[in-house]
Amino acid sequence: MKSMIKEKESIKIYQILKAPHITEKTTNLAEKNQYVFKVWGKANKSEIKKAIENLYKVKVMDVKIINVPAKRRRLGRISGWRKGYKKAIVRLKEGQKIEVLPR
Repeated sequence: MKSMIKEKESIKIYQILKAPHITEKTTNLAEKNQYVFKVWGKANKSEIKKAIENLYKVKVMDVKIINVPAKRRRLGRISGWRKGYKKAIVRLKEGQKIEVLPR
């Protein structure tokens, strides 16, 4: 019974956290103990905090959420939309870190 509960929790974690958002700006934030993740569009701060703490076994101090809107894009005469997404900036307790990129 416990294994089924843990399995359901792990499925929910991977539904909430899509991927780490890796750019030059986010690598600079990692030096300040802040990490950026693309998250599920309906996730809230407390769900994101629980998912990060359970997956990486760290203490999350603060979560900030940014909604990146969809943008109109055009290639020649064909126009369309680039998808929007939600990202979360997570601040960890001093002395803890997440290995986002394998070395």
